[in-house]
Amino acid sequence: MHLIGNLSIYLALALSIYAFTIFILGIYKQDQRLVDSGKAATLIVFILASISMLILFTALGTSQFQFEYVAAYTSSDLPILYKLAALWAGNAGSLLLWTFFLTMYTAMVVYSRKMKNNPMAPYVAAIMLANTIFFYLILGFVAKPFILLDQVPIEGRGLNPMLQDPGMLLHPVTLYLGYVGLAVPFAFAIAALIIKNVDAFWLKMTRRWTIIAWVFLTLGNVIGGYWAYMELGWGGYWAWDPVENASFMPWLTVTAYLHSVMIQERKNMLKIWNISLIILSYALTLFGTFLVRSGVLTSVHAFGDSNLGAYFLIFMALAVIFSLYVLMSRYHLLKKDSGQFESFFSKESSFLVNNLILVGGTFAVFWGTIFPLVSEAVRGTKVTVGIPFFNTVMSPILLALIFVMAVCPLIAWQRSTAKNLRDNFLIPALISLVIVGLLVGLGLRAAYPIIAFGIISFMILTHFLEFYRGVKARRKVTKEAYPVALYWLMLKNRRRYGGYIVHFGIAFMAIGIVGSNFDTETMKTVPKGGTIEIEDYVLTYEYLAQRSEGINDIVFANIHISKSGKDIGYIQPERIFYGNWEEPSTEVAVLGNLREDLYVVLSAWESDGRATFVVKVNPLVKWVWIGSFIIVIGSVFAIWPGKYGNITPRYTGPQRKVY
Repeated sequence: MHLIGNLSIYLALALSIYAFTIFILGIYKQDQRLVDSGKAATLIVFILASISMLILFTALGTSQFQFEYVAAYTSSDLPILYKLAALWAGNAGSLLLWTFFLTMYTAMVVYSRKMKNNPMAPYVAAIMLANTIFFYLILGFVAKPFILLDQVPIEGRGLNPMLQDPGMLLHPVTLYLGYVGLAVPFAFAIAALIIKNVDAFWLKMTRRWTIIAWVFLTLGNVIGGYWAYMELGWGGYWAWDPVENASFMPWLTVTAYLHSVMIQERKNMLKIWNISLIILSYALTLFGTFLVRSGVLTSVHAFGDSNLGAYFLIFMALAVIFSLYVLMSRYHLLKKDSGQFESFFSKESSFLVNNLILVGGTFAVFWGTIFPLVSEAVRGTKVTVGIPFFNTVMSPILLALIFVMAVCPLIAWQRSTAKNLRDNFLIPALISLVIVGLLVGLGLRAAYPIIAFGIISFMILTHFLEFYRGVKARRKVTKEAYPVALYWLMLKNRRRYGGYIVHFGIAFMAIGIVGSNFDTETMKTVPKGGTIEIEDYVLTYEYLAQRSEGINDIVFANIHISKSGKDIGYIQPERIFYGNWEEPSTEVAVLGNLREDLYVVLSAWESDGRATFVVKVNPLVKWVWIGSFIIVIGSVFAIWPGKYGNITPRYTGPQRKVY
């Protein structure tokens, strides 16, 4: 079994090198047969990657402890789903998953119907195969997934308890699909530069790929946040951990890219900017992988036994240098026939401001992430940059972004007049001021949430106005009922209105983010029958008990909850002690609604029955999860194919018979 696994990796490496070489030769000799051969080799590489995955899945699922990887990350008593999820719990397995997704994306691109007769195809394939070769070199010679042990242990070490959570089944997979998915637009951008086809064709070809990668990045970050919120017991969902930041930064730059491409498609502007954003986004995915596997920064997400940082740093440097060289060599073409901004008060300018805010946020997160390394190199002392720094810097950036999102839908292209601005924004602005007044009247006094909720309200209202005006215009022509007009309006403009739905989701997430910054917390040790009061809640600790699940022991507390004198129910926070793991894990008890979450952690207990609890009230957290769900709905709606969906782009560049 290990022979087949190793053979699949080395054979895939050889075929990847062959496919890369044969594509280059096919381009050089203009030989369609060579290109077809490379295309077939690419498919075989994907099949071999699938075989490697299947073998490791089988070894994990059947507890074959003769494999070093299986013994290190599973045990015989582990539930089957977590045995399989252990594939991405360690270095070698997670890199195998990454490589599988990369070969899958490559095969999908190469065999895509849209790539037929497209001279960009062999260039795109060669660029993606260069990435594949690097990962197979790592799998074949550095982080080997099919190493056998000299002595087969009776039992495996087991999976870290923090990873035994449903989030483990989804978070790494979605994040990797997002990371690896960005290799597709990167390859198209570099290919377009190489063949000197710098019009908007490559943007249209990669639009759906980029949105899919963005959606998976969004899901990966949100699922990770929910996992942290429910599992780690610290009461939050985002700690600005270096590896969290590493997944957030490409999300910011891809978000900027998805907005700025609309300017290039409509006004033939920002060509250099758009390609630079794609290069930056791809480089940031490699940077994130470097952080996880280098050990240079302390993170709960990092692989502690990794020695791969230098390899990824070198590969990242080579990829960036090559990309910048190609970009600068085509600089004169990108500048040619480029449009110009006519007014600051225009949709083009609002998109540019949106981009500057997002890239500024990326730089702020990047600087906060690497500052410990910089301080250690300069002063010899590693200075930790914590949550307060990031919250202080990113809060105004978030509000500025929400404000620009409010303006974008209603502001005119090219130039907006004073009348246009008044007609579009006066009513939403006045209603937002009324909402702010109501919040103040209800007792809200802190300046930041008042300003934040006012701006968020303004953004939601401008988007509702945009929907209303679109429906009204359609009804004027078709005489349809409002629901029918709305249905057809959205269906025939999927990209536009799908984007607006995404904006609604971001607004709802912003409500949750702003609200959750004003949590209250208490920590108290109480005897049986004792109470803990926090805001309007009264928690009565009734008893402590223990139960067994397999080889694990679970200690839990039974707590009665009342709010404002009204009985709400019971919750049971837990601590789990594992038979094959030294450290226990925390199972948080959460009782929540749209207004707030009551968050309770069993911290410690004494032999006399006393127990210590950490209790938090987290306002509006549910809106973070609701908003993320809406974002996914809007994204899927925008890219879903159909009769009125996106038109398939046609190649209009130089006709070179290579594919």
